[in-house]
Amino acid sequence: MSEGFGAFQVDELNRRFEKAGPREVLQWGLETFAEKIAICSAFGPEGMVLLHMLSLIGRPFKLFTLDTGRLPQETYELMQKCEEWYSVKIHVYAPDPGEISEIVHVHGVNLFYQSVEMRELCCKVRKVRPMMRALDGLSAWITGLRRIQTVTRRAVAKIEIDDAHNGIFKLNPLADWSEPEVWDYIGTHKLPYNTLHDRGYRSIGCAPCTRATNPGEDIRAGRWWWEQGDKKECGIHIFSRGQSANNGSTDS
Repeated sequence: MSEGFGAFQVDELNRRFEKAGPREVLQWGLETFAEKIAICSAFGPEGMVLLHMLSLIGRPFKLFTLDTGRLPQETYELMQKCEEWYSVKIHVYAPDPGEISEIVHVHGVNLFYQSVEMRELCCKVRKVRPMMRALDGLSAWITGLRRIQTVTRRAVAKIEIDDAHNGIFKLNPLADWSEPEVWDYIGTHKLPYNTLHDRGYRSIGCAPCTRATNPGEDIRAGRWWWEQGDKKECGIHIFSRGQSANNGSTDS
């Protein structure tokens, strides 16, 4: 387990921070892990909130993202805006070209529509494996997970041990925030955000796997909408220790 912490210490930290605000969690993370912590962002609204809070703390931080090669143009435009807005360099991790070529050659360019297994294979190559490279050498990473996003995330703690990534720390400072709280923060501070949100997109991933949602639909109903069930995740987040065993995006 990272930094000599045991399960008991992690539980104690969660009791300490459960009623604390996100900035306190972020402050602790930056002070504890220094250059060994990074925020992963897909530049969703939660990511915009966290980037702003990190900038207010005033300590250097590392920001990385996963470029699957199938992102909407609006996401790339926001990435550029964030680099300029916060004077921060985004570390971009992309899938292995050879692996992409192989799955496209064997299964087709839009394999993800064929079955859940094919969609998970695409996510594995385009997101999960690049994530492993991005986290290599880190002791902790920051996400924008919130408990009420999906049924798979209801037990997310603010501080966790990430068993899927070599037991490093995983900080979820917005775990107890609602969607209105996120957007209120963005509006109050006049932060940039993905313009697709103005067109009905509430959760944004790859372009062919994301659509706008209808009134009354779940926040992530527009992700992999052709699949059945409410436990759809890409594989980056593995939920354990009393959470759903279903494989789990960032915002992130």
